[in-house]
Amino acid sequence: MSAPVFIGDEISAAGFRLAGLRIRTPDPEELDKVLDWAEAHACFIIITTQYLNMLTLEQQQHYLKQVQPPLVVVPDIRSQHTMKDLATHLRAQLGVLE
Repeated sequence: MSAPVFIGDEISAAGFRLAGLRIRTPDPEELDKVLDWAEAHACFIIITTQYLNMLTLEQQQHYLKQVQPPLVVVPDIRSQHTMKDLATHLRAQLGVLE
């Protein structure tokens, strides 16, 4: 079975490297190629919000909708790039925000 892949900055990657994940810290212009490689070689992909935000909206939707391998978005260790609060987003979409 293939190993999971982490895509993000070096500091965030340190812990994932210790956990046995394959680590990629690409330049913004190489991110597409790295994601394509990860799609072909990983059982799942973890990417930081910082790196996800480097993609166009269409690219983000493509990678987030894919079933295999699943893509998980995590905050970077410095918390410089915030994640969307899924619960609040869903409540807003449903019209039940408090």
